[in-house]
Amino acid sequence: MTSPYLAPGFYDRALAAGRHREIVGGRWDETARAQMAALLDEGLRPEHRLLDIGCGCLRLGHRAVGYLDPGHYWGTDASAALMQRGWEAELTPDLQARLPREQLVEDAGFAFPGLPADIDHAIAFGVFTHLPAPVLRPALAALRARIPGLRKLLLTVFLAPGGQTGPLRQPDGVVTHPDRPPYHRSAVEVEADAGAAGFRLAWRDRRLPRGQRLCVLEPA
Repeated sequence: MTSPYLAPGFYDRALAAGRHREIVGGRWDETARAQMAALLDEGLRPEHRLLDIGCGCLRLGHRAVGYLDPGHYWGTDASAALMQRGWEAELTPDLQARLPREQLVEDAGFAFPGLPADIDHAIAFGVFTHLPAPVLRPALAALRARIPGLRKLLLTVFLAPGGQTGPLRQPDGVVTHPDRPPYHRSAVEVEADAGAAGFRLAWRDRRLPRGQRLCVLEPA
């Protein structure tokens, strides 16, 4: 299977069991802190407009919504039900008031429908690590075309040396693969996808949960 999230009934079963946090990989607080810290280090401020790609049940959102000015957070995910569960279960009433539910947009194909063109920051954390390599380039191209105001995209991937043909144990212990999730890729391949979509890419040297690597894309 190309992604565990594509299994029939995956979201329905997990949500019925109350496992919405597990769907997005667990390590809830640790990962949310890492996401928020990375954004702040890259200059995110309350007045900025943030798109959380693959926002799930608002692991980052439950922190970012209170930091940003009201109405300045948007999220996309393949599952509207998962985002709704996060809005209901993970946001306090005052945070719910700062995030209109229509700003949580179902988007299984990375088309970014209905989003404002003046979003200036975006993050895709632990999203493309679970999708086949060919998904990334057209998704980046669509993002570049759809949101011309974008200044920075924070993207995480699993890296492997060029020519790696088998599984690889990452620094945090996760085993990644070239042909099934979680996926790894070479840095050169990721850089080529970014360049083809109109971005320049810079790697950041910081420790992230599960050994993911962070890169920052800016319009070329």
